[in-house]
Amino acid sequence: MDSKAMPVEGRRSLWRHRDFTLLWAAQTVSQIGSQITFFAIPVIALTVLDASTTQVGLLVAAETLPFLLVSLPAGVWVDRWDRRRTLIFTDVGRMVVLAALPLAFLFDLLSIPLMLVVGLLVGIQTVFFDIADQAYLPSVVDTEDIPAGNTRLEVSRSIAYLGGPSFGGLLLQVLLAPLVLLINVFSYLLSAVLISQIRHRPDPTPKPATRRNMAAEIGEGLRFVFGNRTLRAIAMCTGLMNLIGLGGALSALLVVFALNDLDLSAGTLGLILTLGNAGALLGAFVNAWVVRTLGLGATLIGAALLAVLPILLIASAGPGLGSLLISVAIGIQLAGISVYNINQISLRQAITPTELQGRMNASMRFAVWGTLPLGAAIGGALGDAFGVRPMLWALGFVAVLVCLPLLLTREIRTLRTGPAETA
Repeated sequence: MDSKAMPVEGRRSLWRHRDFTLLWAAQTVSQIGSQITFFAIPVIALTVLDASTTQVGLLVAAETLPFLLVSLPAGVWVDRWDRRRTLIFTDVGRMVVLAALPLAFLFDLLSIPLMLVVGLLVGIQTVFFDIADQAYLPSVVDTEDIPAGNTRLEVSRSIAYLGGPSFGGLLLQVLLAPLVLLINVFSYLLSAVLISQIRHRPDPTPKPATRRNMAAEIGEGLRFVFGNRTLRAIAMCTGLMNLIGLGGALSALLVVFALNDLDLSAGTLGLILTLGNAGALLGAFVNAWVVRTLGLGATLIGAALLAVLPILLIASAGPGLGSLLISVAIGIQLAGISVYNINQISLRQAITPTELQGRMNASMRFAVWGTLPLGAAIGGALGDAFGVRPMLWALGFVAVLVCLPLLLTREIRTLRTGPAETA
């Protein structure tokens, strides 16, 4: 019997759901490879090419800039295309493009401009992958299973956060730095193979005759997101969170702060991040209990604060106990991000019609991931101009504003039930 038709009392565990398990496994290996690359790229720039803080910020920004540039049309295309096939093609594409960096290193052609171009091309394909990925999940599992599915996918990300930096730091001790990127090249290949084994197909895409003008479809997605008070508040909160936090300004500053200001080695930093990243796994496991205890609205607000306020701990880190403070801060942040993402993504998916999933995700990605390159570029430039530690303090004080959109939105502030019941 098709899983979409199974009664609630007869629903099987998602771990016994073949198609979901393949999707989960593909995400896990791809995320681990991506985390190794995310850790290795700034280290390569600093140690191999002697990059400045501004250049590190630009490298971080290059991978996320496409979310600002191509998210909106990508959402329309994802709603038109076969989402499973899109996931496979973008995995293969990222594999091919990323392989250019270790090859360039072997032939003594590695440079900051080349790394920027590769980061941009990988980022463009990641836009399509991420939008298709989130739009594909509701076609694989029942609506009631979306929160459980997102929890397991968040565990996947948590495992990657937990092992990626440590493994990357270890590899950087024994391999030439750019060759570490080969791990991610093979992870994309394995992810594509796993997704290709999924038998379930999403709802059919519209026939060409029913498709409208691209601008009209983009507009429909934007109106749906920003015309809905719940989605609009989530977009504002997450956008500010990404501007100043991990992936944004903090990502441009953290590696420089650790390696230059605190004089840590890449291996030590990898170990610190691994210990801190245990928070992501903890957040995924306690999420259901937290929602039952506090309610969905309070959980979202509290998790948003936990995702950014610990920047103040990082800013206060110095020699000696500084490593411990960074580890604790990252752990608290990732626990907050984990809980926040499980619930806000599940809520978005549950209240969005199937035919709008791609455009909703694209509009949200445009709004919330579009701030990542701005934060990384601005953070790197201001870190060079005013110093890395003063910028960390400034980010920490801005962090108190992150939860305001959620607090001021009654539809979120008063939520008690989970995403499925809310829908």
